[in-house]
Amino acid sequence: MRVNHGKTVSIRGSVVDVLFPSELPEPRSLLKAGENQQIALEVITYLSSQLVRTIALTPTQGLARGSKVIDTGHSLQVPVGEANLGRMFNVFGETIDGRKPLFNQKWRSLHAHPIPLCDRTTTTDIFLTGIKAIDVLAPLEKGGKAGLFGGAGVGKTVLITELIHNVVSRYQGVSIFCGIGERSREGEELYREMQEAGVLDNTVMVFGQMNESPGVRFRVGHAALTMAEYFRDDLHQDVLLTIDNIFRFIQAGSEVSGLMGQLPSRVGYQPTLATELAELEERICNRASGSITSIQAVYVPADDMTDPAAVHTFAHLSASIVLSRKRVSEGLYPAIDPLQSDSKMLTPQLVGDRHYRIAQAVRQTLANYEELKDIIAMLGLEELAQSERQIVYRARRLERFLTQPFFTTEQFTGLAGKMVKLEDALDGCDRILHDEFSDVSERSLYMIGSINDIEIQSD
Repeated sequence: MRVNHGKTVSIRGSVVDVLFPSELPEPRSLLKAGENQQIALEVITYLSSQLVRTIALTPTQGLARGSKVIDTGHSLQVPVGEANLGRMFNVFGETIDGRKPLFNQKWRSLHAHPIPLCDRTTTTDIFLTGIKAIDVLAPLEKGGKAGLFGGAGVGKTVLITELIHNVVSRYQGVSIFCGIGERSREGEELYREMQEAGVLDNTVMVFGQMNESPGVRFRVGHAALTMAEYFRDDLHQDVLLTIDNIFRFIQAGSEVSGLMGQLPSRVGYQPTLATELAELEERICNRASGSITSIQAVYVPADDMTDPAAVHTFAHLSASIVLSRKRVSEGLYPAIDPLQSDSKMLTPQLVGDRHYRIAQAVRQTLANYEELKDIIAMLGLEELAQSERQIVYRARRLERFLTQPFFTTEQFTGLAGKMVKLEDALDGCDRILHDEFSDVSERSLYMIGSINDIEIQSD
């Protein structure tokens, strides 16, 4: 096969222009440059009939004008298959966990079209997680996308590892963790935590770290998706794809756009923001044989929900799970805020009348309690009317019942992890709302699984 050669004509940081006198490479082609072909370039656009503009995916130190460039004839590729389980990769499909490299793997291009609408399943199923607060108040959609909102230290990682554990045991599926712009410390800690929790063997981890070029951070989401699509389409499995953080994908796109000299759009973002995000998000969907369900950590710049990055991300989400620092300080884990968390799935048509009615009653009770907190702080509980006191007692018991011991924290808390069926969670909430446990102490409801656990304790 004839190799297509070119040469560099200009290098400006991560932007490299390459001249191909005989034949232009395809858009998104991977080019190799440097003495040992260690510098990877991706074709972004054509400047003329012989000139292409590329973005460097690796540092360009040592590259000079006139350096030889080789067209590989294909785009960026990653290995796919069951051998990936328990391993950690970078955007080039190389293992970065210090263990032996993989051999005899199938390789696939990062770039693929979303599956056609006619091949997707039109039924909407609930993706049960075994976590009471999520299943009752913000149910996830199978093949849908959920946003996980929260600052540092509120339990995002713990919740992600627990979701991975529960998916592996409930759905016999696989989990893929994609770190976009992660700090290397966070990636290493997560790897060890997953190893200790026993969920690593059914998980693939893909990282584009914070110190890497914007091109790498921009493409690592596509690398993880390519691996997920193989498990869904070829092995017919359910996949949980967790992305941390989707905002950094948008940020990397903005950096690439700036380097390419495109005029910025609103608030300085790239003019192609909506298209680039949709290209990634629309590949996350389900078909009859398997599904990809995604949970994405979402950073909201300056807590401004009107920021274009947040607005475009929200358009793709079917559920929002908000973690609250206030609940962490109260020791209520998982620290999911029941009033701010929401899901498009929570309608009578999808979850049923009983589930909808109980979820709304739980929300209403907790909202009423929130309003009464100021009065309680100033005047004390005794100054409230009997009916209002009843609301407070119910709400406090509901808050404690929605806590749950996790499998992934057993070694820290000494409490055995619990996975709770949706019916048991609804039953417990319903019975608390009907004051069945008004004579039981609030502490008895803290960190239990189903409501039956309390009856065993009180016998």
